[in-house]
Amino acid sequence: MPVFPPDTKTVTALVRDATAAPSMHNAQPWRFRYLTDRDTLELRADVERAMPRSDPLHRGLHLGCGAALFNLRVAATHAGLGPHVHLLPDASEPQLLAVVRLTERESTDAALAALHPAIRRRHTSRYPFAAEDIPEAVRAALSEAARLEGARLDFPSPWHAQSLLDLVSDAEGRDTLDPRNAEDRDRWTRMGAAEADTATDGVPDYAFGPRKWYGDAPVRDFAGRRTVADRGAVTFENMPQFALLSTSEDRVEDWVRAGQALERVLLVATEHGLATSLTSHALEWPDLRWLARDPRSATGFVQMVLRLGYGPQGPTTPRRPVREVLDIR
Repeated sequence: MPVFPPDTKTVTALVRDATAAPSMHNAQPWRFRYLTDRDTLELRADVERAMPRSDPLHRGLHLGCGAALFNLRVAATHAGLGPHVHLLPDASEPQLLAVVRLTERESTDAALAALHPAIRRRHTSRYPFAAEDIPEAVRAALSEAARLEGARLDFPSPWHAQSLLDLVSDAEGRDTLDPRNAEDRDRWTRMGAAEADTATDGVPDYAFGPRKWYGDAPVRDFAGRRTVADRGAVTFENMPQFALLSTSEDRVEDWVRAGQALERVLLVATEHGLATSLTSHALEWPDLRWLARDPRSATGFVQMVLRLGYGPQGPTTPRRPVREVLDIR
């Protein structure tokens, strides 16, 4: 039987699972506060970890916090608790994104609890994927995962997938023309063994993946023009299997919901043996983001482009100690 009200050990474990979520450049832009007298966890955005060049409106930041919120829900349900979520509870405190009241579980959400093992298995993979189509049944499960969180997941047609590749290439070209666009990337990469092996955030060089020798897979090269020892070059897939995660509106609340949908999709994908990576490069430019939509299906606002397939899961990237992100009062 779960301990109720939750003790410090339980709350710490819940937040540890929450912080396994993906975030832009692994900046981990979240903070948690547990109010013992209310059995409530508060999730706040940590704007000091924002990216002024790549994410000036903090849309990506909110996606990452939403993903952490979903992990928290999964972990609480797995622990036998009932997480009751209230998004954006206080208009005067915009950095307070959600409050989660923990209760004794009244009913079992078996599907949510079953995703718990995938939290630790999910990693971003910047490696080539096999030329093996994702079965329709798996695609349907991924689309349903997004729908359950109030979002939509579409699999673009070949011509649309090619246009997405062109948009990524355009974004990369803009970065090349203006070196200031690499400021966020350089801030959040950890180069060399001394830095990478002790990092608690950011993208360490061992997680960059190989350089792209040939192929069109949109894998961001976090090295830029910097040299990474023993980093080889390989051939990536020419036509990646994309999925577009979108919402009908584009408000802060939609970003947080989209983050939850994103993580649910990623965990379901992990359950089905898929490797995953996220492609936000083109979405960091407002004009390119609008062009990422499929005009035939009117999918609203694209929040993330996912690359899916069968291949290496990718290495574990560092996480901040729970004591740095959790305040218990």
